[in-house]
Amino acid sequence: MYCQKILIRMGIFSRSSISRKPNETMRLFVTTFIGVAFGFLIGVSFPTLSLTKLNISSSLLPTIDLSYIDHRTLGLSFSSMRNRTGSTRPPDLNETTQIWAPSNPRGAERLPPGIVAAESDFYLRRLWGLPNEDLTSTPQYLVTFTVGYDQRKNIDACVKKFSENFTILLFHYDGRVSEWDEFEWSKRAIHVSARKQTKWWYAKRFLHPDIVARYDYIFIWDEDLGVEHFNAEEYIKLVKKHGLEISQPGLEPNKGLTWQMTKRRGDREVHKVTEEKPGWCTDPYLPPCAAYDNHSCFACLGSCVLPDLIFEFEMLTELRFWWMQNDLVHGWGLDFALRKCVEPAHEKIGVVDSQWIVHQTVPSLGNQGESQNGKAPWHGVRERCKKEWTMFQTRLANAEKAYFRAMEVESNSTTH
Repeated sequence: MYCQKILIRMGIFSRSSISRKPNETMRLFVTTFIGVAFGFLIGVSFPTLSLTKLNISSSLLPTIDLSYIDHRTLGLSFSSMRNRTGSTRPPDLNETTQIWAPSNPRGAERLPPGIVAAESDFYLRRLWGLPNEDLTSTPQYLVTFTVGYDQRKNIDACVKKFSENFTILLFHYDGRVSEWDEFEWSKRAIHVSARKQTKWWYAKRFLHPDIVARYDYIFIWDEDLGVEHFNAEEYIKLVKKHGLEISQPGLEPNKGLTWQMTKRRGDREVHKVTEEKPGWCTDPYLPPCAAYDNHSCFACLGSCVLPDLIFEFEMLTELRFWWMQNDLVHGWGLDFALRKCVEPAHEKIGVVDSQWIVHQTVPSLGNQGESQNGKAPWHGVRERCKKEWTMFQTRLANAEKAYFRAMEVESNSTTH
């Protein structure tokens, strides 16, 4: 009896649902059609309508960034206008909502100036907490070393000559990075690795003026320098004291080949001029008798950096060296052009004698070359260095001629 009642009730349910099905199906169909049509109309009108113009209450759209949608619409119209006119200046159609700040860096003109950060740094930050609590200190100086792991003990000795007021940046030309963690200081250093590259290659690509602008001085060193008689903080004091804008530590005169100008003198703090072999200097105030720091080590104060092996410089203005050639990676010949960065050069370029170093001339970078025609790898590297020197001299001379020629043409056009 119980089962019969269940079957009867199921039968009644089935019959009643079948009887109501046509009406419900029609109602569902009509509702769906109206919804689709309404959505289609809204979608078609969306590119030309702003949600703010629809006067929809913000409480109904709590998660939509209306200003973002408006600016996307404005961006489309600006792009189309630029395509028609060829101008990079936005149209003066809606100056209250359109942003165009020509003082911003190139490519950021449409951002509000208050959100633009044109400069950065190498300060390491945390992944947690508040950003304004990340930095317990902000080093004033940056020191970089172009290194191979075989010279780790020498680099360890060098790093200990730089206080905690220096950010440490290592450029690895041999690809060995993790092994350096045997030194405690390496764990707080920044490591960049690219096999068989020179420090000029790294500098051009990782020391952009906007990245290093926060630092007062930058030391860019090689790996084969003896620093027993060198202290970075004392060196900076002497550079400031004597008004040197380009300088280098004195070189131990009995170690390796070097110009007279760069050899250490034991009776003074700094020297700016010297005497070379007869006939070598056509002008006592020109290289290599003055206004010269050679490519074994040098420092630049005041934005010009052009050596081969070492340099330090103060960030007074943008780094002019950064704008040099991309393909000349060894830097040979640049030292003779230092005088073009300061005026008068024979007064602002000098050698710091009381803070001196030893250039050990370890041919580690030369060994990164390739053996050709049965010659040792360093032969090819040395040949490339010599070729770059000639190429740089030719390019600089041609660039100067082209500049003065253009200035002469411009001057003549304005006077006629």
